[in-house]
Amino acid sequence: MPPSPPSAATVPALDLHGDVASLTAAICDIESVSRQEGALADAVEAALRPLGHLEVLRDGNSVVARTRLGRDERVILAGHLDTVPLADPPNLPTRLVGGELWGRGTVDMKGGVAVALRVAAQATRPARDLTFLFYECEEIEAQFNGLERIGRTAPELLAGDFAVLLEPTSGAVEGGCKGTLRVDVAARGVAAHSARPWKGHNAIHEAGTILGRLAAYEPQVVAVDGLDYHEAMQAVGISGGIAGNVVPDLCTVTVNYRFAPDKDAATALEHVRRLFEGFDCTLRDAADGARPGLHLPAAQEFVEALGVPVGPKEGWTDVARFSALGIPAVNYGPGDPNLAHMDDERCPVQQYADAEAALLRWAMGETGRR
Repeated sequence: MPPSPPSAATVPALDLHGDVASLTAAICDIESVSRQEGALADAVEAALRPLGHLEVLRDGNSVVARTRLGRDERVILAGHLDTVPLADPPNLPTRLVGGELWGRGTVDMKGGVAVALRVAAQATRPARDLTFLFYECEEIEAQFNGLERIGRTAPELLAGDFAVLLEPTSGAVEGGCKGTLRVDVAARGVAAHSARPWKGHNAIHEAGTILGRLAAYEPQVVAVDGLDYHEAMQAVGISGGIAGNVVPDLCTVTVNYRFAPDKDAATALEHVRRLFEGFDCTLRDAADGARPGLHLPAAQEFVEALGVPVGPKEGWTDVARFSALGIPAVNYGPGDPNLAHMDDERCPVQQYADAEAALLRWAMGETGRR
């Protein structure tokens, strides 16, 4: 039997009819570090339930709300409810300083959540059907990710022609995302006493060849759907040696490859293995990227309606999960991504208002910047 819903007295109130900056502050002040999103999910659900134009569904600590108007097109606005842990000393409650809202979540990404909630409240007769997804556990391992879970167990809730992930982009549109993989490249030697190194072969010294290939590597810039993605390959870890008097027989260099979305993880892994031919390469983790799909009508209408700069997403985001479901997606939201997870996380409140106005204009079928 599912747990009883919390009483109204215990659920923090979110006012979806006030200004978006105040709503962002209220959302941020409900602490929701990953796997502790229950109180915020309760508040989001309680705020959405009275909106008669929306069907509201709860899945764990994720909330889905959607219109059912029979429009020709359905688009998804998605944002995660969790944050990384608070700073020490805590960077909550939020505070407003010189037109900027400071505090955990103001950038990543409760401003985007607030914008989506404001659009949900106002777009009662949108030009396209809308699905709003507020999900848990984006900041930690994929096994806990609410979007991943719903896509696997209830994919009909994520049916759509286009998706917008409200990750911070400083108000620009960032199409798709790069893929990522990590590989352990092993340099092998022969163990010996360090007083008689000629009896062995030093694996740490051998790792110099691996590092030399990395240093000489020239990453590509790859055009995908009209956007230029800058690939990158870097050593992100190295380990070797068992004692101060032993020539090591193993040294492992961990390499991270960020690859353009014109290739999948299998192709990217083959590229890495060719670079390190002669060394054992063990795949540790990998995630495909996502093509931006900017040639598609839904994406073109989105870009036209917003009238903001368009570029590639150079990192990895959950747009890749939408891509895996066959849904083209872009990143768009308030906040400077360079401030995400920082102790001094902050965002100009005007960015929240601008994002709300732009998304509402698009949802209602209007075009061009006002």
